[in-house]
Amino acid sequence: RQVRLVGVIAFGLNSAAYVSEIIRAGIQNVNPGQMDAARPLGMPGGLAMHAIILPQAFRNILPVLGNEFVVLLKETSVVGFIGGMDLMRMGDIIRSKTCEAYVPLCRWPPSTSCSPWAFQRCCNSLSGA
Repeated sequence: RQVRLVGVIAFGLNSAAYVSEIIRAGIQNVNPGQMDAARPLGMPGGLAMHAIILPQAFRNILPVLGNEFVVLLKETSVVGFIGGMDLMRMGDIIRSKTCEAYVPLCRWPPSTSCSPWAFQRCCNSLSGA
């Protein structure tokens, strides 16, 4: 269906803009003295960026990327307004087909609230925050 493609493109472009800004800010947040210290060692700019700057920037970027992932997960319910299905609508469909009222209600909310929480904890532990 066209609606899913439109949703993927819209959220992909929106998230790509935020992620690129997050990466730019993370790289700029690294002390410029790090690059200055790599030059006398004979490192070319690309190697210094790969071996020195990016690992330090990754530590700053990771928690913010986790937040962006959580925001993207929550924003996908907006696709329902342009014709797609969000998780609660899928729960309604399962309920109507299986006649089990409580199974979708018990499974959808934990998946939408626990997975972002678990992902955020993982990002925080990897970044040392």
